[in-house]
Amino acid sequence: MKYAQIKETCLYVSDIELAVQFYHEILDFPLIHVSPNRHAFFRCGSSVLLCFLPEATKNEEELPPHFAFGKQHVAFEVPKRDYLKTKMDFMKKGIQLTHEQHWHSGLESFYFEDPFGNVLEVVPPGIWEYTPK
Repeated sequence: MKYAQIKETCLYVSDIELAVQFYHEILDFPLIHVSPNRHAFFRCGSSVLLCFLPEATKNEEELPPHFAFGKQHVAFEVPKRDYLKTKMDFMKKGIQLTHEQHWHSGLESFYFEDPFGNVLEVVPPGIWEYTPK
């Protein structure tokens, strides 16, 4: 099999309006669709970020049931030339960075949390291209 990419990534949240405020209004992800009692879908480059209410999807009947609780993790890639500007823009918007990682490849990434405690990361291209010797 030949896979091209991960097309969708899902996070579980407790408030759809707050998810829209954070991901669309603060992080500037284009909003695809909102169902107030179930989900919000956002565009992220060529991928889609799905935010679901776990209580609405764990007993799903039309689609396979799915849900999660706790600190889920997603990393968002930005062009290398925009990495520092993105970090500064986040800080100007009041997003608290929780960790900055200096990788063996010489690249850096930074972590922060969404309003639901999910652990989010911003990375430059190449973060997964390093192979240890």
